[in-house]
Amino acid sequence: MTNVLYGLILIHHITLTERLVILQMDIYKVRKFTHPVHIDVEVPGSKSITNRALLLAAMGSGETLLKGVQFSEDSYVFLKALEGLGFKTEMDKAARTVKIKGMGGDIPAKEASIDVRSAGTAARFLTAFTAMGRGVYTINSSGQMKKRPVRELLEVLEDLGAKFEWLGGEYNFPMRVTGIRNPGNSNSCNSNMKDLMPERSVRLNIDRSSQFLSALLMTAPALFNSLTIELTGKRDARSYVMITEQMMKQFGHKGVERPGADCYRVCQGSYNIQEYQIEPDVSAACYFYAIAAVTGGTAVVKHIRKDSLQGDMKFINVLEEMGCHTEWGRDGELKLYAPDDRLKGTDVNMADFSDQALTLAAIAPFADSPVTIRGVSHIRGQESDRIKVIVNETRRMGIKCDEHEDGVVIYPGFPKPAVIQTYNDHRAAMAFTVTGMAAEGIEIENPLCCSKTFAGYFDVIESLY
Repeated sequence: MTNVLYGLILIHHITLTERLVILQMDIYKVRKFTHPVHIDVEVPGSKSITNRALLLAAMGSGETLLKGVQFSEDSYVFLKALEGLGFKTEMDKAARTVKIKGMGGDIPAKEASIDVRSAGTAARFLTAFTAMGRGVYTINSSGQMKKRPVRELLEVLEDLGAKFEWLGGEYNFPMRVTGIRNPGNSNSCNSNMKDLMPERSVRLNIDRSSQFLSALLMTAPALFNSLTIELTGKRDARSYVMITEQMMKQFGHKGVERPGADCYRVCQGSYNIQEYQIEPDVSAACYFYAIAAVTGGTAVVKHIRKDSLQGDMKFINVLEEMGCHTEWGRDGELKLYAPDDRLKGTDVNMADFSDQALTLAAIAPFADSPVTIRGVSHIRGQESDRIKVIVNETRRMGIKCDEHEDGVVIYPGFPKPAVIQTYNDHRAAMAFTVTGMAAEGIEIENPLCCSKTFAGYFDVIESLY
């Protein structure tokens, strides 16, 4: 990347027992395209599917080969944590594969300390997994993760019998978890793995994260004859939960029952699959479709599946509503064409694909009328307050933006040169890079924060020129 000013970058990941360390580079100067760009790229495997696959493989019986793995900071954190819990893993980065030897729902180490850093999915999934276990586990995190929501999940796990010792703030990381199966736990069913807890029912609010529900659904079958989860909040955006349900079946579980619209019931069961193919990350693909939309070009992202359950597929529908055209090729690849004229303004509830709120905000100034983003109040508690990020950074570029509790309204305009602050949020870095490909003078500070989910993002961007 010839136009990137590097700080000291130290990367080492020869084995999974070594840690990936990246000291961020300073500034990425985005270059505006002066002609339509025609994109044909590959993106990493889905972050959401990779993280679920890592957990389900670790909970499985025997060795599982995961193919198409997304190798990002989050996946390294997850794998390092699994190793810390005693699991045997083998990574082949070139082949994009990971082998994990599962223990049938058990955790090999009965005492361990792990660090989930800023990986929210790993934090929630592994907290639930350790809570269902027999050991005592210390879970540390970054300062950023300490600000993100987890209390609702912890309260349910407490109700089910897990014990927590808060090593910092109450109901937050760092913490020490004593598993429900631990013989010293008064709520322990039995140290014998074959003895399951009887049927239980809990109430759960997922307004701040649907990962709470996914964590319980995936981990409960190892311990409970059945667990019924009644949802108490208002959020009905559950596309990621649908991915969880689908993957549990793909890994050999009989599936989740739905006694009611806001009720889930999961029964005892095991996971057993020898190989699993992870599909491409639609969240990452959307940046390239957005680039085509604002540069007057076309985009193909290889291997996107027409039957994908990833919620961000809905962003393609938004681009169509804004004037883009799409077609599925004979090889099963989705091609997007920019509109014949300017993008159209839109008003969209993004509750079920909120990872693309920043992407839509990044292209909104180029529309012919205001763009309204609704239903995303929960993104205030993600890696950053993403609503504030949208407001701050669009205004930094001289674009009018109104802030609301659950979203924003962005008005058409001509983005002025600006250094975009990324708040150590990978989606801010990747999204506003799209703006800079259609406007002069956009620079991205701390661009390598995108290594959290897409370490090679700027390499792919450079390949487009």
